[in-house]
Amino acid sequence: MKGAVLFDLDGVLVDSRHAQLATLAGFATSALGRRVSVADLPSEAATTPREQILAELGYTGAISQDGWDAATATATLTADVFPFVSDTLAALRASDVGTGLVTLRSRQRVGWLLPPAVLDLLDVVVCYEDATPKPAPDGLLLALDKLGASPTSAVFVGDMESDMHAAQAAGVTPIGAGWGFSSPAALTRAGATVVLPRADDLVDTLLSLTSLE
Repeated sequence: MKGAVLFDLDGVLVDSRHAQLATLAGFATSALGRRVSVADLPSEAATTPREQILAELGYTGAISQDGWDAATATATLTADVFPFVSDTLAALRASDVGTGLVTLRSRQRVGWLLPPAVLDLLDVVVCYEDATPKPAPDGLLLALDKLGASPTSAVFVGDMESDMHAAQAAGVTPIGAGWGFSSPAALTRAGATVVLPRADDLVDTLLSLTSLE
C-alpha cells in the first residue's frame, strides 16, 4: 500500500446539508409541539451543535435518542452521495491507496447515508462508537492502524474545523473540502494544508499532494 486517504462523511462524501437541517426541524417540531420548518432554523444551524440550535428554538430538555433517530431516518432520504465518490474511491484503490471513513455518525446512520456499493469501496470505516470523536485524533489513528499506514503517508479530507484539528493532532495532512459545510476561509484558518474548492480531478490532486503516485 502506497499510503492512505481518509474522508469525513457529511458534506464530503454525502450532500447531507438539507438532511441535517431537516433532522433538526423534524425533531424540534415533535419536541416543541409546533411546526418548525428548515426556514425557521438559524442561519448557522448546519455547523452549530444541535443542543444550541434547539435551545435557540426554545427546547432545552434532553434529546431523546429514539426521537432523534426517527427524525434522522426520515431526513436522510433526501441526502445523496456526491457524483464523484464512487469513481474516486475506485481509482484510489486501483492506485493501491488505502481508503477510510472517519465520521461522527453512528454505524447505523452511516448505513442510512451510504449504499452498499459505496461502502464496499472503503477499506475501513470508523464511526462515533469506535473511538473518541473528532477533534480528537483517535478515529484517524485507528483507521490508519487498521490500514497499516503511517500518518506521514496519509491525508484526511474534511469540511469542518474539527476535521482539520483532528488531522493535525494525528500528524496527518489536513485537506479542506471546499464543497462542504464550512467556508474555505474557515478551513484555512483551522489549519488546512490546502483547500480544494471543487471535487474536480480529486484523485489526481490527492495523489499529487501526498506524493503517493
